[in-house]
Amino acid sequence: MRNLRRIKEGLLKQFFFLNGILAILVLAGIFLLLLSQGILAFKEISLFEFLTSARWSPDSVVRPTYGILSMVVSTLMVTAIALILAVPLGIGCASYISQLASPRVKEIAKPVIEMLAAVPSVVIGFMGIVLVAPFLTKIFGISSGLNALNGAILLGIMSLPTIISISEDAITSVPSEYKEASLALGASRWDTLVKVTIPSASSGIIASIMLGMGRAIGETMTVLMVTGNAPAMPHSLFDSVRTMTATIAIELGEVPFNTTHYYALFAIGLTLFVITFLVNLLSDIILSKGQRS
Repeated sequence: MRNLRRIKEGLLKQFFFLNGILAILVLAGIFLLLLSQGILAFKEISLFEFLTSARWSPDSVVRPTYGILSMVVSTLMVTAIALILAVPLGIGCASYISQLASPRVKEIAKPVIEMLAAVPSVVIGFMGIVLVAPFLTKIFGISSGLNALNGAILLGIMSLPTIISISEDAITSVPSEYKEASLALGASRWDTLVKVTIPSASSGIIASIMLGMGRAIGETMTVLMVTGNAPAMPHSLFDSVRTMTATIAIELGEVPFNTTHYYALFAIGLTLFVITFLVNLLSDIILSKGQRS
């Protein structure tokens, strides 16, 4: 009986080990594919021009240009605004669910919030077109609601489940002794939440924000539908923008294979992969440090 149990445990150990190795191999394979294809673009394109030029015009007859600076700025701008909108709301919801809500409300609210992550991005993009765009046009008196602000609002909504879920787990995991000591010293529940509980869960909250940022940066369909897709350097929230993901989605299906334009799109994908990987790696480092402390 013991030998059978050892065999089962050994098989389970090998199974989970192989799954972990498989995940690493898949990630490495994606990176190598993007690298092997993207690096070919720099036989014809200057790396400096690729990263610093704001002009993307691969179909120009006179001189095709492949500059992604406007796309990078657009991507980061939309993501930053989305986080500005989502972080306060996400942390507030997480604090309410973990500390103030009744057990019945918590049982209902948390699954509903997490189900928001299951809504297809194309549905959220459609809502941006028919609801958010007319609202922005009416409120701000602009000619088109398909702009950076529209995309940021929707990306903020899409980031909320990640921020709320992980922040709620981090706040819940704060030892009850911390809160009890604060209350015993005469602090109110609000002071305890703001000055004790949330700072104690800061590592998990920061990790949730970083993962939400990674979610926003990598989103494609929603921003493709609602940001206007103008490949120019944005100057305000009401300008139409084109993100890196939208550029790949729009052009990759129509570009001829094995051309400079084709390889340049892979180079954009490689740049986006590196940015997203660094964001997720940083969040994992912060989360692991918080768990050790």
